[in-house]
Amino acid sequence: MEYTTLGRTGIEVSELCLGCMSFGSGSEWMLGEDESREVIERAIDLGINFFDTANTYSNGESEEILGDVLDDYERDEQVVASKVFFPAEEDPHPNAGGLSRKTIEQELANSLDRLGMDTLDLYQIHRWDPGTPIETTLRALDDAVRRGQVRHVGASSMWAHQFAEALRVSEREGLESFATMQNLYNLAYREEEREMLPLCETEGIGVIPWSPMAGGQLTRPHEESRATTRGEEEADTFDTPYFEGGGIEINERVEELAAEKDVKMAQIALAWLLHKEVVTAPIVGTTSVEHLEDAVEATEIDLSDSDIEYLEEPYEPVRVFGHE
Repeated sequence: MEYTTLGRTGIEVSELCLGCMSFGSGSEWMLGEDESREVIERAIDLGINFFDTANTYSNGESEEILGDVLDDYERDEQVVASKVFFPAEEDPHPNAGGLSRKTIEQELANSLDRLGMDTLDLYQIHRWDPGTPIETTLRALDDAVRRGQVRHVGASSMWAHQFAEALRVSEREGLESFATMQNLYNLAYREEEREMLPLCETEGIGVIPWSPMAGGQLTRPHEESRATTRGEEEADTFDTPYFEGGGIEINERVEELAAEKDVKMAQIALAWLLHKEVVTAPIVGTTSVEHLEDAVEATEIDLSDSDIEYLEEPYEPVRVFGHE
């Protein structure tokens, strides 16, 4: 496993981040505690030291599971990130979600309690909150850093103009600035290349894309997109644009190149992201040790410039997705 610096934080993280959304009982396809432990422990064996979870994943179960496993390891060796915005309760009270000071302070305390940690390495806003002034949110996050509950703060999917506004407010008011951007970016969804990624590159922001395999749509031929329980659930729940704008041909080219190199489609999709200099560490979610090992093997796949051009060529603009 190779390591890279997370934006301007100075923290060294593995070039893959283990996404922990699949840990818990929130959906049929998710993993229970024992299976989750097996995946997390194997990730550590493989050199992964970067873990991303959220208060809302399985209503907090994901944080509990991750914290229980990491408690058996040296805490200083792991980099743990969580998020706030969506409610972490099935029947939320009015202040369970959003980015008000009240919500941030209570949800951060709850996340730290579930994780069994005193300090989070990275605390991210899960989305933009139009109902709360960004200065209010940033001051609450800045206070969390000053209290020692959080080391760095990050953001997730939003419009580039919103992110730019947040960075400027931090600079103007002398507040802790967002160090990372967790956005949707993969071969089938490249709208972030227009404004967000250039902004991140200019500002030295660490980029940790979510859904690098397009929710599984780049891991199997498009005719089989509903072949798994998760694939069927996501197809029914989320109106994704992955098979729009040339997406079907992109899927076919991923399949073709994977066959040519004798690797899996998911490995080609992940290798493409790893070849992007602006990307720090893709967030890889998995429900099996085998798929985790496949992802780590993808870090060794070399794509030529012509391979990358071939994979990218069919892409056409699609509707913006993932900000809600």
